[in-house]
Amino acid sequence: MTRTAVIVDVVRTPSGRGKPGGALSGLHPVDLAATVLTGLLERSGLDSEQIDDVMMGCVSQTGDQSMNIARQALLAAGFDEAVPGVSIDRQCGSSQQAAHFAAQGIIAGAYDIVIAGGVESMSRVPLGSAWRDATVPDGIRHRYPQGLVNQGVSAELIATRWGFSRQELDAYAAESHWRAADAWRRGRFDSQVLPVYAGGEDAVAFDETVREGTTVEKLGGLGPAFRTDALATRFPELEWSITAGNSSPLTDAASAALIMGEDTAASLGLTPRARFHSFAVVGDDPLMMLTGPIPATRRILERSGLTLDDLDAYEVNEAFASVPLAWLEEFDADPALLNPWGGAIALGHAVGASGTRLLGTLVAHLEATGGRFGLQTMCEGGGMANATVIERL
Repeated sequence: MTRTAVIVDVVRTPSGRGKPGGALSGLHPVDLAATVLTGLLERSGLDSEQIDDVMMGCVSQTGDQSMNIARQALLAAGFDEAVPGVSIDRQCGSSQQAAHFAAQGIIAGAYDIVIAGGVESMSRVPLGSAWRDATVPDGIRHRYPQGLVNQGVSAELIATRWGFSRQELDAYAAESHWRAADAWRRGRFDSQVLPVYAGGEDAVAFDETVREGTTVEKLGGLGPAFRTDALATRFPELEWSITAGNSSPLTDAASAALIMGEDTAASLGLTPRARFHSFAVVGDDPLMMLTGPIPATRRILERSGLTLDDLDAYEVNEAFASVPLAWLEEFDADPALLNPWGGAIALGHAVGASGTRLLGTLVAHLEATGGRFGLQTMCEGGGMANATVIERL
């Protein structure tokens, strides 16, 4: 009989602005990650000795985030020294991939209980730090002689290919902030978010990145974030509509999920919240880069035997507004079910932590609405994407 991997709990920290002076910038990323590890143990009543492995996503594994941050975090959290940890880099999908590896290991019988999560302190370890001195290898130069581009330019290419206007992009971004603020007002995140003490007298308890007063008019005053004269010459077809306002902000945060076998949960008297139904991971065009959620969704629907109509919510990471908008148009999906409590444009995109943040939001939304199936998918640097289908229990 096939073993089932279940989600017992998911927690996260609030999102802090990923720059000096941000709400969480005073906290070392190891300690930030330790917060969610400790929180899961306290909420479940487990001892750390019962954890078979800790898997944590982290993109910029250098400086304060080097030396296998998963292992450093579990030690800082006071876990037994016998507990191992491993750090995973699948770019923005790193913690979603950590959850995949954890669940797949449980299904295979290699583990009983795993914590999968992620962390990124973009204020202390700026995005790109790990590859600042990297050179382009000959094999890549030969295969892509025109050169690849950064993600912002890829977002521009998507906006142009699908014909999204600046007004549409800004309207989507404003809606993300409104949905996130409304979810906070209704207490939708209360069960997920762990208050964090980051050096001040008071705990950080809310997402610093949410701006309730955001309007299309305010966003319209922002200039393009990624245009340069050289890029404008290379891509004369682009409208240059991607701004800081319709992109996800640099963010500090950590998140983690407690994953185990359904049989293990039963033996421990723990109640699973959801089960992993299906997994997929794909590669895609590295120039467009951020279109991966589209083929990833097609693949996971084929593997799961489900249709889009079977899904009660879809979390498609809002790296840039053009990404979920393109996904929405390709599948003719219901916009009300897409990131219903807001997405990364409002809630932040602490790249290593975003996968399990989306997972926690998806589980909580299915519980709040009585939904059964949910899809999570994430575009990733280099032209990749993970997709996960979960079933509420």
